[in-house]
Amino acid sequence: MSADPRVSIHPDSSVLLAAIAARLITKLVDLQDKYGEATVVLTGGSMGIGTLRAVAESPACRAVNWSKVNVWWGDERFVEPGSPDRNSLQAAEALLDRLPFDPDRVHVPGAADEFATADEAAADYERRLAEEAAREHSEDYSDSRPDVPGRLPRFDVLLLGVGPDAHIASLFPEMAGIRESERIVVGVENAPKPPPSRISLTLPAIKSADEVWMLVAGEDKAGAVGLALAGAGPVQVPASGARGRSRTLWLIDAAAAAKVPQELVRKEPASA
Repeated sequence: MSADPRVSIHPDSSVLLAAIAARLITKLVDLQDKYGEATVVLTGGSMGIGTLRAVAESPACRAVNWSKVNVWWGDERFVEPGSPDRNSLQAAEALLDRLPFDPDRVHVPGAADEFATADEAAADYERRLAEEAAREHSEDYSDSRPDVPGRLPRFDVLLLGVGPDAHIASLFPEMAGIRESERIVVGVENAPKPPPSRISLTLPAIKSADEVWMLVAGEDKAGAVGLALAGAGPVQVPASGARGRSRTLWLIDAAAAAKVPQELVRKEPASA
């Protein structure tokens, strides 16, 4: 089961970033009230890192118990750990090093000095996800607890950017990763944008999240956004396949919304 997309359009990227940060802070507080902790899957790119910076700079961020926030990544560049290309390094500079996160809850994907290939790093990341899923299962005393643990922990909110080619995470149009239906993490080689080696959650893993938030700004993304929301197939338009189990939010600015089907549009006020 997955949720149909809901589109919220904001006047420009600065308003959009502030609105996403406010939404995320509120969501994390609500999740901690319910579960005692919260899990977020981060993304890179200008919108993903801009969102984290906006969260860190918001006075409301102090409402979240950051030591009880679990952090994963939707994808990572398979380069040296100190490379500025690393999503996790950019996230640390924007947010993680500025607030009191528990290092044991921050699950950074493997880097090129730890593994020989992106496939090996992907296998390690998949193993760590399964271990966390098993831990959650062992601590679940509810009547709805499954008989055996799954391969993924609970993803409360999964953030994604969208490229001009409609790629999400490191799942690119027509490439093997977007076609994967069994594995939850894949190594990616020869990516069409640098760096060429990456690891990525697959579409089945993305669709396991309770909520998926698509964060998009800029006129160069309008075509990709329009195709994704018009129902194009995910092999050609990966962004169209990103759906949350209970909620799918497209949080976009006016420039990125130029080709969105009008029946899906919900415009937000400039003061949002």
